[in-house]
Amino acid sequence: MSKTTNNGTLPVQEFEYKAEMKQLLDLIVHSLYTHPEIYLRELISNASDALSKVRFNALTDQDILDKESELAIRITIDSKEMTFVIEDSGVGMTEEELIANLGTVAKSGTLSFMQSLKEQQQQLDGNLIGQFGVGFYSVFMVTEEVTVETRSARTDSQGYRWHSAGQGTYTIEKIDKASRGTRISFKLKEEHKEFAEEYRVEQIIKKYSNFVDFPIYLGEKQVNSVTALWQRSKNELKDEEVNEFYKFIANDYNDPLDYLPVSVEGMVSFKALLFLPKEAPPEMLYRQGELENHGPQLYVKKVLIQNECRDLLPEYLRFIAGVVDTEDLSLNVSREVVQSSPVMAKIRQILTGKILGWFETLAKEQPEKFKTFYKAFGPIIKIGLNTDFTNRDKLIELLRFESTKTAAGEYVTLKEYSERMGEDQKEIYYHSGTSRAQLLAHPNLEYFQDMGIEVLLLSDPVDVFVIPSIHEFDKKPLKSIEKPDIDFSKQKQKKEGAEPLPENLLSPVLQLFRETLSEEIEDVLESHRLVNSPVTLVSGKDGLDSQMEKMMKMMQANMPAAKRILEVNISHPIIRNLSGMLIANAGNPLIKTVIRQLYEGALFLEGGLDSNTAFLSRMNELIEVATLSR
Repeated sequence: MSKTTNNGTLPVQEFEYKAEMKQLLDLIVHSLYTHPEIYLRELISNASDALSKVRFNALTDQDILDKESELAIRITIDSKEMTFVIEDSGVGMTEEELIANLGTVAKSGTLSFMQSLKEQQQQLDGNLIGQFGVGFYSVFMVTEEVTVETRSARTDSQGYRWHSAGQGTYTIEKIDKASRGTRISFKLKEEHKEFAEEYRVEQIIKKYSNFVDFPIYLGEKQVNSVTALWQRSKNELKDEEVNEFYKFIANDYNDPLDYLPVSVEGMVSFKALLFLPKEAPPEMLYRQGELENHGPQLYVKKVLIQNECRDLLPEYLRFIAGVVDTEDLSLNVSREVVQSSPVMAKIRQILTGKILGWFETLAKEQPEKFKTFYKAFGPIIKIGLNTDFTNRDKLIELLRFESTKTAAGEYVTLKEYSERMGEDQKEIYYHSGTSRAQLLAHPNLEYFQDMGIEVLLLSDPVDVFVIPSIHEFDKKPLKSIEKPDIDFSKQKQKKEGAEPLPENLLSPVLQLFRETLSEEIEDVLESHRLVNSPVTLVSGKDGLDSQMEKMMKMMQANMPAAKRILEVNISHPIIRNLSGMLIANAGNPLIKTVIRQLYEGALFLEGGLDSNTAFLSRMNELIEVATLSR
């Protein structure tokens, strides 16, 4: 430190930054912050902190300078001179505080942390520095030098001027300053002259600091006009202003479907105002990493820290819009990436529980609103089953399904299904496919329809990945109706005139099916699930559900198809006729033609037939034979 004089009278103290500080300043200016406009957010944030402190001190300390002064932030710009001034009437700084706050970044543990990086021969990286805040220094992104004039709120305080070009040194000198607070002034670099334009500065303030709890004046105009609604109690909120607030932060033209105010005090304290959109963006399920809305906005003391904070909610809840505001959160050096901390984990845990409870309340008290929500976001909620094991039971309770006993667009819960199961039914059955119409037309459903057994209809692509993982509900296993090991012991008596083939006639028919289709199938078995159809395909003993296999093949094009089991309805007229043809002439080529056509017809029904040409050609051949016999 050296001393000079200002005009030969007042001493000017010159301080030299340490080597580590120079390195850190270089990092801040050139690589740490993503957008230069962040500097204004940081300066406003510091001003807001200073105002909050003096407001708190005024509650208990009568000995405060300018006690009646307005708590405000004032910004003055000159577009011609490209000068920028931001001033607050906050707590101000003493000389010691200037040195501690602006003269060095090194807080507890910082120097040793940086030294350990050197010893490990690692470069100083913004992502590694999470133990201290240096937001003020972001101003050096847009200017070559900065002047700070400040006076502490203590009545016996002295004014000081701090000045630095962000290189090797800074100076501090005493000045005459009548009012408390801090004034920061600088001239913008040519490449950042946009920040000397009122419209641009106002745009930045509204983007990042619109909800600061003190007026921000740009010239004579107050520009932060939106109220921090999340600070109000639920009874004080009006739907109209809440809806407008949602549109503002979510860039949505529609009103929200619903909203949830949250106020938590305890080990962590925060307030939140969360919104449920009416519609999901089309890319939500399949392109989650590219969604515009990745989660609520994160505020600290009403200052925007992160516009889309992924850490606030688990991935399957990131469609929730809104604001979370806390004073307890530890932030990293750039304030753009939230530092992993127990506080953040606790906020995330509490928010997740509150949101799931919100959904449960909607389901009970506003079922139509819940139905709208579930149609839009049900697919992504299901993803939580395989990622959020803490809340797995709550998520299972939220699941809704169409079934063979619901109308199209109506839902049943697993609990409702379980409660109306027959006494003899031990399993919860589901059927996967591409649409309700396709599922209802499938032969595998015939037994269940005939017996009046309810089957869940799963036409959502994500179902095949998450529903089998539930395994059981209310001690009842969930089972695909494609599985071969289903209990058909309660099957009704066959209809009159539909006698099954006796064993001595059935065995040769099944054997011929096996020989004809030996390359394509795992086995051919007598079916107990078919009522009206001649054949159907079911999963092999260790095979995947057909819909699951189809989805897997979409992701892995070269994935080999698993062999499946062909089940034959031994009471069907076609099968009985095949038996007669086999007895009359076992070498009749038409028999194998019919067998292959039956098999490929089952494939066609499921959308698994690779080539239609041979199938259509064979169909024409059979029609020709049928018309000749007349």
